[in-house]
Amino acid sequence: MAQARVFKIHPDNPDERKIREIVAILQEGGIIIYPTDTVYGIGCDIFQPKAIEKIAKIKNLKPEKANFAIICQDMSHLAEYAKISTPVFKVMKRALPGPFTFILPATSEVPRIFQNNRKTIGIRIPDHAIPRAIVKELGHPILTTSIVDEDDVLEYSTDPELIFEKFSSRVDAVIDGGYGQNVASTIVLCENDEFEVIRNGLGDFTLFKP
Repeated sequence: MAQARVFKIHPDNPDERKIREIVAILQEGGIIIYPTDTVYGIGCDIFQPKAIEKIAKIKNLKPEKANFAIICQDMSHLAEYAKISTPVFKVMKRALPGPFTFILPATSEVPRIFQNNRKTIGIRIPDHAIPRAIVKELGHPILTTSIVDEDDVLEYSTDPELIFEKFSSRVDAVIDGGYGQNVASTIVLCENDEFEVIRNGLGDFTLFKP
């Protein structure tokens, strides 16, 4: 694989031409690193199984055991990929866009490689213009999983230049949207209209929990 391309994109006002170039990379089975409202993520088109397998390999995981999440553009997108009741929808609508990953029952639209043994899928709608612009232009979700750092102090890589140095030979594009956070999303399991925080992260779910 040739060295990754770098796209410097304004986090609040993404350049449409650059977004289209990134989407073209995704459509060709490419892997991208991009900013979110939490940590930098690595992802691909959810309908490109070989790209998903490559990301699993980068993270030393088997694809079927990776529990990858997906990024949706907005709440209207959700029903295509997750089975969601009215009470759960109402809570998510208050919390999103935001630093949360909601785990919900998956619909048949979700590729099998994403579904774990419980047939669930993690859904994110980050409060960040760049990944949402990518998903909008692509027309369907992208995979999302955190970039993890081997540093003893920093759990997640925050500097896009250092991220490029580390991953430039393993991905196709790195989007520089400025420094990222060092705290991942809060993960909320939704079952039978009940909510359980299974990982505390940047989002405070107590503000939204019924």
